Amino acid sequence: MDHKASQSSSAGFSLLELLIAMALTITMLGIAATALSSGYRIRAREKSVTDAVADAQRALNIMSREIANAGFNLSTNGIVPGDSNGTSIRIRSNLNKYDASASNESRTGVIDQGEDLKFFINPAFETKYLVRHDEYSTAARKTTVLANRMDSLLVHYLGSKVTYSTEDCDIKDPSSLEVAPELASYVVIALCVRLPPQGNEGTAGYQPASNVLLVSDITLRNSNLIHY
Repeated sequence: MDHKASQSSSAGFSLLELLIAMALTITMLGIAATALSSGYRIRAREKSVTDAVADAQRALNIMSREIANAGFNLSTNGIVPGDSNGTSIRIRSNLNKYDASASNESRTGVIDQGEDLKFFINPAFETKYLVRHDEYSTAARKTTVLANRMDSLLVHYLGSKVTYSTEDCDIKDPSSLEVAPELASYVVIALCVRLPPQGNEGTAGYQPASNVLLVSDITLRNSNLIHY
């Protein structure tokens, strides 16, 4: 009888063992929660990177296509020198020259909608937009946002195709010197995407702010037509 009572009283965990088990469980849950939080922040950052870069790449493709057509049916390379510099570019062309549905006046050099464009960065609250501005007329002027979360737009005007390296948000060491916009036959666009930080500095999974550089080499296909 005494032997059975002794076995019953010795069964189960002691208070100390329960405290140790609870402490280990809480520690493991804390580690798991930190790892999960870090994973979510990294995933959110990667999604932000993917979205921002995809938007910027689409915008750069639009810019490249339209800048390449600059000067079509004009006696210049199509770049407007008085309104083009290292951070913006304005171009002109006469794209509807062979459009039979357009008026004769429109086809013989008068700038129409979509044929006088300016690209530049427009700052706004907590972001910067890459803007396509149609300068056709004051009444019909149209502004289109091509991408947001931009950091900078840098434009390089060159007389011929060049090689270069990149650093931070721009190209460096081009193989030839830049020329005035009206003399360019080749343009290099450096578009920098700004990625904001994720999380708080010093905490698990913190992702600092960073930039992604996209570069486009554009041949002004109509720049030499004035010499033919």
